[in-house]
Amino acid sequence: MLPFQSLAFLLIVPLFLLSTDAIRSLPETPIDYASNIELHASKTLRYIEAAEYRNGEKCGELGTIHIAMTLDLKYFRGSIAAVHSILKHTSCPENIYFHFIASKSKIPKPEDLKTIIKTVFPSLEFIVYGFDDDLVKNLISNSIREALEDPLNYARTYLADIIDASVSRVIYLDSDIIVVDDIQKLWSISLRESTAIGAPVYCHANFTKYFNNNFWNNPDHSRVFEGKKACYFNTGVMVMDLVKWRKEDYRNRIEKWMKIQKEERIYELGSLPPFLLVFGGEVTAIDHRWNQHGLGGNNVVHSCRSLHPGPISLLHWSGKGKPWVRLDGGEPCPVDYLWEPYDLFRHSRDQLR
Repeated sequence: MLPFQSLAFLLIVPLFLLSTDAIRSLPETPIDYASNIELHASKTLRYIEAAEYRNGEKCGELGTIHIAMTLDLKYFRGSIAAVHSILKHTSCPENIYFHFIASKSKIPKPEDLKTIIKTVFPSLEFIVYGFDDDLVKNLISNSIREALEDPLNYARTYLADIIDASVSRVIYLDSDIIVVDDIQKLWSISLRESTAIGAPVYCHANFTKYFNNNFWNNPDHSRVFEGKKACYFNTGVMVMDLVKWRKEDYRNRIEKWMKIQKEERIYELGSLPPFLLVFGGEVTAIDHRWNQHGLGGNNVVHSCRSLHPGPISLLHWSGKGKPWVRLDGGEPCPVDYLWEPYDLFRHSRDQLR
């Protein structure tokens, strides 16, 4: 049993609804992408090589596990920790193939990232794709935080187009997660035939608050939920059927709602609402242990949160506060100490002191 499972904490209720121009104007940390590539790749301040992990028995018959994540320099440290945690806890690390998506406009040379990743994980099987921001740039409307307007936040919508058609299924994970269980268990979950995604769902949340009066007062919009039990789900952890996604053209369905949002302003929160509009009530429910989200606080301040009650397989620092920032700043939340053991960059710096 995982040590985290013995902890009993208060239930997290997402706080996504604090939205004003004043809130949105709160400064985000600027980042110099060119200099940070050099920083990550430098000889004096680098990620150490992770321990090599080998397959357990009977892994050969289980096949490849495909995992998709975005790579952004601001969250790169989190991505490395997430990969480290997955490899450390899975029974078949050699079966895992990572699909990394990076913005072409911010990282024009994907080989720079490939070099860093190979240095940290020499045996890792992966590919880095360049994401064209122009695919979605003109569809993005203002959100409650500027960081949520980054085109790369919308890359999950395009995974079925980015990833080779031979890949029929993928687990999508945000960069601010830690997996403390065998990812094989999540991969083996069966999706209902009528659904293209699986995720933990939260039906206790007030679903109506994710959309404003412009949406609910327009019957042409609100009828999308008629006859459905639409529940909140977090898009940071999803099992995706890429075959069904391509067949049903979910990309265009999501883009349709983004175009309406640009014209009518029917919601406030970034890339989540279009997913709720397209998939609300049509998601295969996965156990909550696979997305203990909200650990970063709300989308405005770096507030501390506790874990959900019950067993835990995946910790998710969704929200504004990120564990590596709070640890470096000397003001960590208690849950951030659960992330720290997977932080290869922090450990490398300590070794150089």
